[in-house]
Amino acid sequence: MAQAPETDKLLVERVCKGDKRAFDLLVIKYQYKILGLVSSYIHDFQEVQDVTQEAFIKAYKAMGKFRGDSSFYTWLYRIAINTAKNHLVSRGRRPPSTDVDIHGDESHDHSYMLKDSETPERNLQKTQMEEAIFRVMRTLPDELRTAVTLREFDGLSYDQIAQVMDCPIGTVRSRIFRARETIDKVIRPLLSRAG
Repeated sequence: MAQAPETDKLLVERVCKGDKRAFDLLVIKYQYKILGLVSSYIHDFQEVQDVTQEAFIKAYKAMGKFRGDSSFYTWLYRIAINTAKNHLVSRGRRPPSTDVDIHGDESHDHSYMLKDSETPERNLQKTQMEEAIFRVMRTLPDELRTAVTLREFDGLSYDQIAQVMDCPIGTVRSRIFRARETIDKVIRPLLSRAG
């Protein structure tokens, strides 16, 4: 696990020396995670692709300003979040706290779903559970939704989330707790029916 930040650091150094292929490697490594993150803010897949590309372009242009205080991954996430929010504002859309749809379109990465070959009833229950979670996620305030998305779907540590969201770890823990509590209230009745 410690190897990834070192690899990223070496690639960043190569990009800063003019090696465009090194940046291509970073894009390949993170493009799907950034697509997933952007799709939690924007509904239309074409726009998701455009905003993701814009985020990578911004990262490339700002590479000389990357000081390594955080991991490259965390730095890129922050750029992607800001790019998505700016895109929504520039299109005159409602603030992300009421406009974000984490479910996105059919191209959204569902690799986090459990893969099994159970009964159709079990699969239906699972689908209903996921739909309920996505519905409640849309109602969460922006800071709660972002924190829980980065933790549960993208697997970031509390430290990384604090860097991405530019807030103390205690605030991250509180936001994730409140988001989980809200989600739990919705899914608990579904779980009792499933059991």
